[in-house]
Amino acid sequence: MSLFKKIFGTGEVSGEEKNADANHFLPEQDLPVDEMFTLNFKKNGGKFIYCDNIGEVHEQFLNVLEENDWFECEALCFEPKLYSLLDENKLIYDKPHHPKFILATCESLVAEEGSILFSSKQIKQYKPSDLPDNMIIYATTSQILGNKSDCLRSIKIKYDKEYPTNITAIKYFEKAKDEDFLHYGSVAKNLYLLLLEDL
Repeated sequence: MSLFKKIFGTGEVSGEEKNADANHFLPEQDLPVDEMFTLNFKKNGGKFIYCDNIGEVHEQFLNVLEENDWFECEALCFEPKLYSLLDENKLIYDKPHHPKFILATCESLVAEEGSILFSSKQIKQYKPSDLPDNMIIYATTSQILGNKSDCLRSIKIKYDKEYPTNITAIKYFEKAKDEDFLHYGSVAKNLYLLLLEDL
């Protein structure tokens, strides 16, 4: 649509012109946050596994191990509540030298960009580049939030006074074919998300 027509409102606006005026870079506002997260997460190359109950989480974890042949290997894990998954599959996680993957939870899932937000509670003081290339993340649907501001607000409420450090997001889950300035300094991870329905 020409600038003249926009200012003076002359003439009818065709459907094509309306579509041309729409900003294709803004997220669709009418999508629920869970759908928005799923679409953006998959677009970023993440592997999404939905689980109805905790039994399915254990089953799908086993499937990921089988798919990648990660049996009898070392894993990195800092959260005692996840040790049972590793123990039942006879994986070594006590002071690993060459871990094949990290098993962790997360602070939240950012729907707006399809990323996963971590803190020192899950990854200690490790930078994303220092973590194994393979990640298996266990999260729940109640952790899906609209944007990073919502996620930081949630951390503030959750921890009250003893805020975690090393708050970082991982957004890219496969190597970019054409690296551009948006990918500069980011680390791509082969990431599986085991998402448990808890709402």
